[in-house]
Amino acid sequence: MSSPKVLFGFHAVGVRLKTAPGSIIEIYYDASRRDARMRQFVERAQEAGARLIEADGLRLAKLAGSHGHQGVAARVAPVPQTHSLDDLLDAVQGPPLLLVLDGVTDPHNLGACLRVADGAGAHAVIAPKDHAVGVNATVAKVASGAAETVPYFMVTNLARTLGELKERGIWCVGASDDAPKTIYQIDLKGPVALVLGAEGSGLRQLTRKTCDELASIPMKGAVESLNVSVASGVCLYEALRQRL
Repeated sequence: MSSPKVLFGFHAVGVRLKTAPGSIIEIYYDASRRDARMRQFVERAQEAGARLIEADGLRLAKLAGSHGHQGVAARVAPVPQTHSLDDLLDAVQGPPLLLVLDGVTDPHNLGACLRVADGAGAHAVIAPKDHAVGVNATVAKVASGAAETVPYFMVTNLARTLGELKERGIWCVGASDDAPKTIYQIDLKGPVALVLGAEGSGLRQLTRKTCDELASIPMKGAVESLNVSVASGVCLYEALRQRL
């Protein structure tokens, strides 16, 4: 059985309260905070039947591994992923929209990518097991609840998975600053997987070769590239714009 993990921050714990309250073992909260946000949170937790434990800031910081806990942290049981990637794609209504991350190892970047994927309506985020960060407490905090709502699949072989997506008719578009077309010149209305690499190193060679097409994001200033979460937002929201 998987060991409990920690979530912290109002959004991350609040979404777990909403989506899987039975998985919450206990919630620690700073009782010295008497503002409306904390009062509303405590009421929601009580209504959900969660076990509440008063804690000071030091204990919360130790539990969360961060001072950005906002006065709230929870020990939770992992919620098992109920669907495989194939099952999820079989159930998608309309053209799938996927975000594929190749080599994103920073938890803050992954959290921000999950948040923008949720906002743009992406059906899943995919990453390789050996070149990526998993969903930890920091990821969940930065994702502001999206780590609980966006399916995140870590696959053994990313190139093979991209090949399987292509067999399903999903067009794989890789982001590359030297691509001849921009993201705004590509048709993203059909089934598409947007493939982005880590900031700086970009896509690995095999990943790049496996993509159907490459696209760039126009850069008009002095900086050469965008943070991967910002680039994900640009690409995903262009796909959403075209679909609307």
